[in-house]
Amino acid sequence: MTTARDCVPQAGVLAVRGGRVCLITSRNGKRWVIPKGCQEAGKTAGEMALQEAWEEAGLAGALEREPIGAYTYEKAGTTCRVTVFLMHVTEMAEEWPEMSFRQRRWLSPGRAMATIEDPGLRKLLGKVFAEEGVVLVGQD
Repeated sequence: MTTARDCVPQAGVLAVRGGRVCLITSRNGKRWVIPKGCQEAGKTAGEMALQEAWEEAGLAGALEREPIGAYTYEKAGTTCRVTVFLMHVTEMAEEWPEMSFRQRRWLSPGRAMATIEDPGLRKLLGKVFAEEGVVLVGQD
């Protein structure tokens, strides 16, 4: 069994705005995911989550103080553990650093759940959507 100590630490955001959730394509464009990336020395998980939201999706906003949870996934034989923060989006850029190889899409929570393939991320979001009425406000 893999322990948290054996995992590569990452941070990510569940970006919400107007009752919708932002998903982006993975680097290869085959899957829909949340903005996330590896922790960098000298930065907190929250700082990394905000940085990844900007670089991968062109989003800025207010991050909740505490993470909403975490999930693990396998990448190239390595286990990654993603600490996820809820971000209320206040700015959405038309151009951002990774826009040439990532798409950004806003979906209702239900549509986001149906679109995400990663079982760990889907389980975490299902729990959040069930518990966090704020995420569901304005859902169509």
